[in-house]
Order: sequence, then structure tokens, then C-alpha cells
Amino acid sequence: MKLLRVRASNYKNCCDDFTIDLVAKSKKTSEDKEYELQEIADDLYVFNTVAFVGKNASGKTSAIELMECCYSILSEFRLEDKHYNYDNVKLEIIFYYKGNIYKYTTGLKSDPNLGSKANFTEQHIYQKKYYKSKVKEIYAVEGFEEITGFGELPEDTSIVFFILKKKATRAVYFNCNGEGADTYHLLFRAMKTYKIPENILVKVIKIFDDKIKSLEMVDEKHYKLIYQDHVKELSDSELVYILSSGTTKGVLLYIFVVAALENGFDLLIDEVENHFHKTLVENMISLFKDKTVNKKYATLIFTTHYCEVLDLFNRQDNIWIAKSDNKIHLENMYENYNIRTELLKSRQFYNNVFDTSVNYEDLMALKKELMR
Repeated sequence: MKLLRVRASNYKNCCDDFTIDLVAKSKKTSEDKEYELQEIADDLYVFNTVAFVGKNASGKTSAIELMECCYSILSEFRLEDKHYNYDNVKLEIIFYYKGNIYKYTTGLKSDPNLGSKANFTEQHIYQKKYYKSKVKEIYAVEGFEEITGFGELPEDTSIVFFILKKKATRAVYFNCNGEGADTYHLLFRAMKTYKIPENILVKVIKIFDDKIKSLEMVDEKHYKLIYQDHVKELSDSELVYILSSGTTKGVLLYIFVVAALENGFDLLIDEVENHFHKTLVENMISLFKDKTVNKKYATLIFTTHYCEVLDLFNRQDNIWIAKSDNKIHLENMYENYNIRTELLKSRQFYNNVFDTSVNYEDLMALKKELMR
């Protein structure tokens, strides 16, 4: 299964028909096919990496949370514990699965009896066979036929269940807030779930703090840490206090990087700079671009203020610029701007080509007020 496009209306403060398209649009060079793109079917390419950029409050988080919402439906067939109102949200999710293109549409509704869960209303699923000769028409209405005759499901369960059959991790969302004292419990649970060996954990930890020789779980609340030559048994809260927040969040996130690469699910990261030094971000991008490592078609999707890392992207159609006027909207660097490919993307950002810079006059107004 691979997500191709999402579209939403009445979602947060976003414009209607708020759309994110993950199918490659521009010319595909041999180098792009080697490092930038995944061929999920004959001549159907999606991206190894996708970035959302923009200034503060531009809507980057809203965009990646919409994707997380759609992945939750595709993975768990339900929505719960999201940080937004479900009422009257209209979704269209288009995905590729076993030689077919599927279009799923639904309305969402809050139900006070379900607490934090959403009800699915007006659900429809359409299917058409994928043909290489019609790759440019995968979203066209022509060819889609509605699938009907599904059995009954609870109102909080999506009929996508009847297509994908089994729950599976199809994406993991890592927000910018961190998990605090729960981090290490989640870390070892992820290692068990995704069968990540302990020697991988040791190598990940060394990236962030080479004074840590090993870390083992004693039980869900206690851990054995060998720090330099000292052995300590610590509670989860003590461990979080002793280790830097960068180490704590970074180790968990890098374990999910490993899990995504090993298992082929997509990884969504909000504000990647809150977790990693720029060099580590660059390394992470390179892992997803390397086919000898990313053998199972995982995609890295992230928001960032590190415009320099975009210089690692050879393409432009996998970069979305978030903007907020009255409503949040997205602009695709390839479709909406005429940027020469040989120019550094970071230089274009610093030159404010995309209208993403902080307003200089606002900064000076604050400075003048503080000088009084």
C-alpha cells in the first residue's frame, strides 16, 4: 500500500480542497530514479523524501497532521485522540494497493458518546486497475468504479478495512513535543514490535552520546545504564533527568528511522530541527535516499525551518511551501514557482523568493520598543 494523494475540506483552518500529492510530476532522470524516487508500479513514482517548509504559523504542522490523520485511517481504520475537531471534515484519500488505484471518500463527525473518536459518514470506495499507459490519468474520474456490498461496521470504523483487511503500521508520526518520561518505555516497545536488535540501539545511542556504553530495560519503569565505566539502575524519570533532552528524543526518533527503513512504513516528523543537529538531518535524508538501505520503499516526510537541507533534494516537486493568509494553503515548488534547478534552494529561501522570511519591520518594531 502506498499513499498517493490526500484532499481535505473543513479541516482546521485550511482552505477547501487542501491537497497534498505524493506522485512525482516533473521529469524523472536516471539519477532521480536512483536516489529520489520509488517506482511502486510500472512508471508510477513516489518520493523517498518529502518536505514542508514555511515560516512560523504558516500551516506546516497542519499539513503533516492531515497526512497522519489519513495514515491512521489506512493503518487502524479509525481516528482517535487527534488535536482538532472532526466535525464536517471531508476527506478524499487515494492510494495504490496490489495493482489497483483506490479512492476513498468520507465525512467525519464527532460523537460525544465516543469521546475522542470520530464517526465516519457518507463513505465510498472506488477502484480502477492501474495501467502504465494511463499513469497521467490516475486521478481522473474515468475508470473508477464504486465497490459496494460491504458488511456492517461500527460507525467509528472505516470501510477501508474491507480493502486492506488487517491493521498494520503504515506510518509513524513523531511530533515536536517529545514523550518525556515515557520515551524509554516507547523506545524498548518499538524495538520489540519491529524486532530491532540491541546492537542497533548501542550504535544509535553512540551517535548522540558516546559516553553511554549500554542501556537495558529492567522493567517498564527502570533501566540499567552503563555510563562511561559506571553502572546505574535508574527510574524512567531519573534517566530523562540525567540524559540530555536531545539524546532522549534523538534516540527514540532514530530507532523509528531504523524501524521505518527495515519495515517499509513511512515516517512523519514535525519540526525535525527540534530533534536533530543539521548534520543528523542530512544523514537521515541520505539513508532514505539510499536504495541499499531503504530496500522496502519507506518515505520520510517532515516539516522544517532548515532550508539548507533542501539543497540535498535534487527535485522540486517533493517540496511544499506552507502559507497562511485568511486560510492555510500549500504551494508546490515545482508547480507554482519557476526556479532554475541549478540554483541552491536555500539561497532562494534567504532571498525570500517564496515569501517565507520573518518580517524585518516587525523585528525592528520589537527592538525599538525594548530600547525605550
